[in-house]
Amino acid sequence: MPPRPAAGEQVALLQPPGAATTSDAPRTVPTAPSAQSDGKVFQDCPECPSLVRIAEGAFTMGAGAHDPETTPAHNVTIRAFAIGQFPITLAEWKACVDAGGCDFTPHVATTDDRTPVHNLSWDDTQQYIGWLSRKTGHRYRLPSEAEWEYAARGGATTRYWWGNEPGIALANCADCGGPQEKRVPMSVDAFKANAFGLYDVLGGVAQWVEDCWYPNYQGAPANGAAREAKTCLKRVLRGGSFRAGHDDIAVTARANYDSSVRYVVNGFRVARDLN
Repeated sequence: MPPRPAAGEQVALLQPPGAATTSDAPRTVPTAPSAQSDGKVFQDCPECPSLVRIAEGAFTMGAGAHDPETTPAHNVTIRAFAIGQFPITLAEWKACVDAGGCDFTPHVATTDDRTPVHNLSWDDTQQYIGWLSRKTGHRYRLPSEAEWEYAARGGATTRYWWGNEPGIALANCADCGGPQEKRVPMSVDAFKANAFGLYDVLGGVAQWVEDCWYPNYQGAPANGAAREAKTCLKRVLRGGSFRAGHDDIAVTARANYDSSVRYVVNGFRVARDLN
């Protein structure tokens, strides 16, 4: 779970508008396609985020992890859907603000348009998603936790989508090596994409997903749907962040945060149903 803000940090987040080791092999090998065959990139409008089509498939969610929050590992079937090629950027968020769909501008320490937008609550993401849905006539949403892990793995069964070792300069995290910025996440295209053509799935910004937080996978759905609750105060975050260590950017690693609270490392990528 990301650390709570230091005293005073959370007050100035916004301005007004203007896991453990994973050496065990997974029980089920993902049956997902390669990015080059079925994961084609498209946009619904010039201001809209680029999306990658993900074909239906199956995998074992949580496989290879030993953290109690990632157990029990369970088989999940995923319907075809589309997911953001990148986390939502500052430029894409600004387009929503300029159009009146989003009513604030996050306070961030950069003006680079390709930086992933951050300092967002789960509630904030719903403004952007609502705006995109109205603008395009398609149902945009956050990915479910299962969809996120399936897409982030990119067909891999290892701890990271590139293998079992963190390597050097493969992701934007606190101890990932290479050029790293302590104050802000790096550009969404600073590192290479996974096999599905998705960038910045591990490290960068912690990514909100649709699911309510549960402390483990007991009773989790097997159809890839988001897990909801009558009272949902906390939502799930996946992918770690630029402030996280390499253990916390493992593809199975989970975190949570209050859905109405903004925090400096938290951002998101969108998903969309395929008609």
